[in-house]
Amino acid sequence: MKITDLLTKDTILLNMTASSKPEAIDELIGKLDQAGKLNDRDGYKKAIEEREQQSTTGIGEGIAIPHAKTAAVKEPAIAFGRSKEGLDYESLDGQPTNLFFMIAASEGANQAHLETLSSLSSFLMDKNFREKLETAKTEDDVIEAINAKEAEENDEEAEESTNSAGKVLAVTACPTGIAHTYMAADKLKETAKEMGVDIKVQTNGSSGVKNKLKPEDIKEASAIIVAADTHVDMSDFDGKPVIEVPVAKAIHEPKELITKAMNQDAPIYHHEGGRSESSGEGKQRTGIYKHLMNGVSNMLPFVVGGGILIAFSFFFGINAADPDSDQYNRFAEMLSIIGGGNAFFLLVPVLAGFIASSIADRPGFAPGMVGGLIATTSGVEGADGGSGFLGGLIAGFLAGYLTLAIKKALEGLPAVLDGLKTVLFYPVLAIFSTGMIMLLINPPLTSIYTGLLSWLEGLSGANVALLGIIIGGMMAVDMGGPINKAAYTFGLATLDAGNYSIIAAAMAGGMVPPLAMAFASTVFKNKFTKQERESGKTAYALGAFFITEGAIPFAAADPARVIPSMVIGSALTGALTMLFSIGLTAPHGGIVVIGLVEGGFVQAALYILAILIGSVVAAIIVGTLKKDLRKA
Repeated sequence: MKITDLLTKDTILLNMTASSKPEAIDELIGKLDQAGKLNDRDGYKKAIEEREQQSTTGIGEGIAIPHAKTAAVKEPAIAFGRSKEGLDYESLDGQPTNLFFMIAASEGANQAHLETLSSLSSFLMDKNFREKLETAKTEDDVIEAINAKEAEENDEEAEESTNSAGKVLAVTACPTGIAHTYMAADKLKETAKEMGVDIKVQTNGSSGVKNKLKPEDIKEASAIIVAADTHVDMSDFDGKPVIEVPVAKAIHEPKELITKAMNQDAPIYHHEGGRSESSGEGKQRTGIYKHLMNGVSNMLPFVVGGGILIAFSFFFGINAADPDSDQYNRFAEMLSIIGGGNAFFLLVPVLAGFIASSIADRPGFAPGMVGGLIATTSGVEGADGGSGFLGGLIAGFLAGYLTLAIKKALEGLPAVLDGLKTVLFYPVLAIFSTGMIMLLINPPLTSIYTGLLSWLEGLSGANVALLGIIIGGMMAVDMGGPINKAAYTFGLATLDAGNYSIIAAAMAGGMVPPLAMAFASTVFKNKFTKQERESGKTAYALGAFFITEGAIPFAAADPARVIPSMVIGSALTGALTMLFSIGLTAPHGGIVVIGLVEGGFVQAALYILAILIGSVVAAIIVGTLKKDLRKA
């Protein structure tokens, strides 16, 4: 199938009138709808906007490729639009965008459709091709340029098919698998050709894996580049230098990646989860952090769902879930049973299970779950909850690495017993060894954990304020990164143990950065670009709903001024929250769960006040530090 089977004259707009990103999206959708390509215009627009919320499809160099795969599309199609003046599409390079390709893929799109849609993305990496589109005078000129480019690419593929193995290998993948996957692949291939480097790129796209790396390719490769924003199976890369980066990095920094690969400037990848043998210490830390975050991310649905259901049960009375209380309410009891008796009960086992499976793959999951369960149920007499999160973390890493050791020890067994390893030997030996060790170490761990919680509960005055400063400040340091997650996870641990003040400080501190940047971009308009002011409007909602990542675009653009300002504001909010003795029974939700603050209206008002004070202070600091763009 050719691209021009999907991009026809009735879906081409050579003179777009849009002057903003929303207008451009509406204009392109209107063209597709007018051509009869959509079942549901509003449904398709919603799918496009949801994709834009993940990350902008303005990829830079004057190009935007908004795309969506949805049942709202009647038949796969491409709309091409051109803006002579260019417009602000929140492009990754911050430059105006003038070429727009809107891809509409139906849920029933066959493989040929998806391959054709994807190939367009790679064509746009050719500067000469883009220039032809920019100078096209008629719709026929656009069609002719695309057909010529397609023929040229087919000829090049035929020439390259004789040399499939290369010195450098790469895998590209993005969540939707339509645009960025193939653009990254093409940019790597184009740059490698300029550098005189042999390369083979595997694409993990919507239509499946293409140009799959073979064992002989991997054996001969100097290094492997994995440019992906989604999971990639790297089990075959064991023992090879592997460079892991986001897919956008391959589009914008291909030369640097290929140079590193040729120099083997990358950590050695070990599929079994062992430490990297390269010189990159950061990669070793990243491996441990990756395992931890695998546990935390899989645990969060239980945290949010269970925690908010528990909190809602308190609306009926603080003791409404207790059958022996005068406040007893059957519905409140059911909420408490679902949230606390089941969802929250699984927090630590799920955390440990997914940490272990990240380290040792599926064989690690069962011993991790069992170890996590022992951590919460087998502590010391009189201590409810065992060693909690502390024990769960230890159980997860213990189970993962014990499972790896067992797998290594059983490698020498006869091949005839391979089938028994995963169903018998691994689970029995790993669960036994993890369980025995956890039963021995959990009582002292429980004593440490309960001692820590007692110390926290005994803090008062300046000590409490200091803790709030630390928790709040950590939430703003990297806005969703490892430091932020560490503070939030600590808040979850204390919430699970019945201490509601630290999670309140963590949530409040996490709400400040986006709210502060929203205030700053509204009040200090002359110190922010038009794009930043538009982002500031969105940041109001993101901050209100405790999505700290809403401040990342501002921090990325001006980290030296933005990050310190946000840390100060969040630290101040954390301190005020602790000084006001705010307790929050829900772990997430932002403004939605303000009503669940312990102490009623007065405490809820103080909580909002603490958030606003920190946000305003941070906004004033960043507004004062930033330069006036009119004088720049």
